[in-house]
Amino acid sequence: QVRLVESGGGLVHPGGSLGLSCVASRGNFRRYDVGWYRQYQGTQRELVAVLRREGGTDYAESVRGRFTISRDYPRNRIHLQMNNLKPEDTAVYYCNAGGPTQGFWGQGTQVTVSS
Repeated sequence: QVRLVESGGGLVHPGGSLGLSCVASRGNFRRYDVGWYRQYQGTQRELVAVLRREGGTDYAESVRGRFTISRDYPRNRIHLQMNNLKPEDTAVYYCNAGGPTQGFWGQGTQVTVSS
């Protein structure tokens, strides 16, 4: 069982930056593809960014060029750096290890982009 805890959400103005972190307090990220997903109110979670075990990345078209996913294996953490944030990025962001169907999820962290 992998336990994931996100941090770093909050309120930011349009055009601003925010960094999210996810730490695995149990389990080891090295074993899994890891990713960030987001969920708007009343909708299903959607993929934001994925970082595969072998190192490849993929991003949602809406965030490509603005968001960067990275990993810190010694500290068992993954990060999502979000730049040039837009109001449509407002959502609850979730960390995932092992994929959206059978993987593990954090509790989510709210990101609000508003002036």
